Amino acid sequence: MASAISTLVQPGMSLALGCALEGLIPYAAAHEIIRQKKRDLTLIGPISNICFDQIIAAGLARQVIAAWVGNVSTGIGYSFRRAVEKKKQPQLKVVNHSNFSISLALEAGSRGLPMAVGISPAGSDIVKGNPHFKDLICPHSGKKLLAIKALNPDLTILHVQKADSYGNCRLWGASGISKEAALAAEKVLITCEELVSTKEVRKDPDRTFLAGFCVDAVCPIAWGAHPAPVQGYYGLDNLLYLDYAKATKTRQGAESWLDEWIYNLKDHKAYLEKLGMGRLAALTVQNSRLSTSLEYDW
Repeated sequence: MASAISTLVQPGMSLALGCALEGLIPYAAAHEIIRQKKRDLTLIGPISNICFDQIIAAGLARQVIAAWVGNVSTGIGYSFRRAVEKKKQPQLKVVNHSNFSISLALEAGSRGLPMAVGISPAGSDIVKGNPHFKDLICPHSGKKLLAIKALNPDLTILHVQKADSYGNCRLWGASGISKEAALAAEKVLITCEELVSTKEVRKDPDRTFLAGFCVDAVCPIAWGAHPAPVQGYYGLDNLLYLDYAKATKTRQGAESWLDEWIYNLKDHKAYLEKLGMGRLAALTVQNSRLSTSLEYDW
């Protein structure tokens, strides 16, 4: 992980994170970005949860392009709010989107188009003074539409359940706009719960979510999305979200939280040791519900 972040993440880049909405958020990768102090970042995502809030608390973000930044369990992301309300420069720049418009923007980017065309969120305050939205008249119907600027992140980071060493990924459950974000990006980093053989991937090719030729690096890292849930592996750690909200109500509290949970821990292994195996075990799948097998022969 340290090597991948050092190689693929450079100051000033745009990063897409949290593209599966509330699940599969690549927190382990985000924590390594914070440890390595990769500055001046643009963060792109629909519902990033406290992932963005932590990067902002570390002073590493200059811009956020998102539909929502906060805490899934409590609402407010205090570090984000402080950065937005900051009177002195540098103030965090925010480009507002809806979940749907940012989906369209990344899909346009994935198709090599300069823009997406839509109606939502026309009529809302999101588009007022927003350089990512321009009025457009349809040449066929004459109707008023919105031209939504395409998004092409420098790097998209996805957490998935399984991947092989070539980067062929398996992701199941809610995927949000993960595929669009990956295909729109210049580079892609995959973190996965399990590294499996290519033979296993080829046995069931229809379950390949993203092909390896789209991927630049793979990091197997169990519990790499904690405290977010990963279907089939573990659920949401609500306690951490609650504790994070309580700890980060002040800037000093946020700095202390970063010290305790990121800076003072060498790596993700140390993070898991701090959590403790008992706490992790309580989050794992309790009632198995397997999918059906498939026959691929003729």
